[in-house]
Amino acid sequence: MKRLMRVTAGAVLCFALTDYWGAANSQQPESTEMIRPAVCDRFNVDGRASGPLRSVALPPSQGCTTRTSNGFPIPDPNCTPGAINPTLTIEVLRDPGFTDRCVRDAATNEEEKATTYEWYNLPHPSDNSGENQICELDHLISLELGGADTLDNIWPQCGPSGVVLPQRFFKEKDTVENFLAMQVKEGRMELSEAQKGIATDWTQFRGEARRACPEGKCF
Repeated sequence: MKRLMRVTAGAVLCFALTDYWGAANSQQPESTEMIRPAVCDRFNVDGRASGPLRSVALPPSQGCTTRTSNGFPIPDPNCTPGAINPTLTIEVLRDPGFTDRCVRDAATNEEEKATTYEWYNLPHPSDNSGENQICELDHLISLELGGADTLDNIWPQCGPSGVVLPQRFFKEKDTVENFLAMQVKEGRMELSEAQKGIATDWTQFRGEARRACPEGKCF
């Protein structure tokens, strides 16, 4: 009888643990969209939507070449023409409750984005975080400006080495993105103008952005 009770107790414990871990695993998020902030539910946005500024074949049949403008890198328009998410309307972008987490990584994951390193023939940095970050898989048209999360809007923005993090190219572009987002939200620039301008050459706004947004912060 005692042995039977021990076996029965062990079986019950086994089933209990199985049920527990099964339930825990079933609750794991299956996609990025499942872990979006709750506030995203009130915005009628589709994180996978995309409208390229110019149609290109991807993956590209030839290698992509980073160009230079005003001493800063800009992407190859034959590989990264820029794309917008048409569901990110001006009304959505101006809403103080909206966050780019509602659409970030909704169309492409980090592994897919990383394929652009190969397109541009750039090495994938191994220690690429914090103060050591040298590259950013950048949305050419930023999500805050209604950019799409698709590969025709993503490029590896790298360098320069030998400078502190705030002086890296992608940090300089972040300042431009913040400046343009402020201009659009305050009605000083049309959304479409900002989108086309940053996709064509983000460096054209750098001087004004640095004056308006010291240390990258727009007030």
